[in-house]
Amino acid sequence: MSFLEEFQANLESLPNILQKKYALLHDLDQSLQGLVKQNEQRCEQEIEDIKRGVKCGNITPDTSLIRFSDEALDEQKHSIRIADEKVALAVQAYDLVDTHIQQLDQYLKNFDEKLRHERGTAAATGLPASSVDVNTKSGRGTEGGRGGRKKRNGQAAAATTEAPTTANPTGMELELPVDPNEPTYCLCNQVSYGEMVACDNPNCKIEWFHFGCVGLKEQPKGKWYCSDCAGSKGRRKGR
Repeated sequence: MSFLEEFQANLESLPNILQKKYALLHDLDQSLQGLVKQNEQRCEQEIEDIKRGVKCGNITPDTSLIRFSDEALDEQKHSIRIADEKVALAVQAYDLVDTHIQQLDQYLKNFDEKLRHERGTAAATGLPASSVDVNTKSGRGTEGGRGGRKKRNGQAAAATTEAPTTANPTGMELELPVDPNEPTYCLCNQVSYGEMVACDNPNCKIEWFHFGCVGLKEQPKGKWYCSDCAGSKGRRKGR
């Protein structure tokens, strides 16, 4: 069984385990609330009894000799034990989730190292890296998914034979194997992923851009032009 398969198997049981712990926490909380209310009523009654006893002279007014009944003290101790048990359950639930997060981090690290190794081997041998289905990770659809406007086949082929020379302004390192036929976009010359915006110039050479590469956080309102098209448009107006 691979690490991913083992992680998925463990992850499938996580919701049920957490649900049981939360149900137990709920039951303990209800018991604690009932016990605290009962103890408050008992203490209030005992305080009233002590006040009446002092007024009648049956109880000495020396506060060092006045104390709650053993029953009231036992209820308070029991409340503390339940509260401690609630804290322990919450810590267990937190540690359980944290363990799965650490396992996922380790898997991602191993997966990243594997991809780097495959790319290094492919670069050394001149063979394409092994194909890995990353559609669900990159969030991209089919080849024509960006409004039907695709990279030209010649540009797509050229993009696969040379490394992109433009830095990625998003700071996110894309370690994803790319299908040689997958069209590339944007200033970073990468495949489609995440949120993208189209240049409204029908003759734009790039057409589609990643939000982070052009400094966008949401879809622009109205027409939007990339820096190259906006610059050429301004030059035409100035003539």
